[in-house]
Amino acid sequence: MATSSLRKGELTRQAIVEHAARMASLIGLEGLTIGALAEELKLSKSGLFAHFKSKEALQLQALEFGIGRFVDTVVRPALAAPRGEPRVRALFERWVDWPRASGLAGCMFVALSTELDDRPGAVRERLVQSQRDWLDVIANCVRTGIAEGHFRKELDAEQVAHELYGIMLANHHAVRLLRDKQAGPRTRRAFERLLGGARAKAKTAPR
Repeated sequence: MATSSLRKGELTRQAIVEHAARMASLIGLEGLTIGALAEELKLSKSGLFAHFKSKEALQLQALEFGIGRFVDTVVRPALAAPRGEPRVRALFERWVDWPRASGLAGCMFVALSTELDDRPGAVRERLVQSQRDWLDVIANCVRTGIAEGHFRKELDAEQVAHELYGIMLANHHAVRLLRDKQAGPRTRRAFERLLGGARAKAKTAPR
């Protein structure tokens, strides 16, 4: 009986955190409060307070949920692709599809980055760390491409990660704000240009 009650409590908390993550993607973390979430879910504030204790704790849990979903939706499946360029391509394809696949009303991380960029605190620090970790994942995949001979030996993996991040930020802006119907093709052309500049030159057979 106690085990059943505990499981029900865990499932309830999971559902609450997922809803909080969706709210954060739409209205930002500043608008995500225990009171706002309680009203949205038609729950008591005291009951939610028992789960989270503070607004910051709620915001951190919502962010952690988004990070976990990104890892499950984008990172792990992409890292299962073959090493080198195929893996970098898998990262790109999964990343492009992330706003749709996330179920969180767009990209939570882009939305929160503009909100938290100059606001110090534990939530900002966690967001920053998650994005640095993601850049490291991209750079490491590029390094495996260098090791596999797919990319130039002198290629700067961190620079490629930086440029790919920039491409995806431009894509988000074009899709979400500008509603540009050419956003997808333009983003793919930019990605192919980046890869084209990164590739190792094919060796010419001696005559």
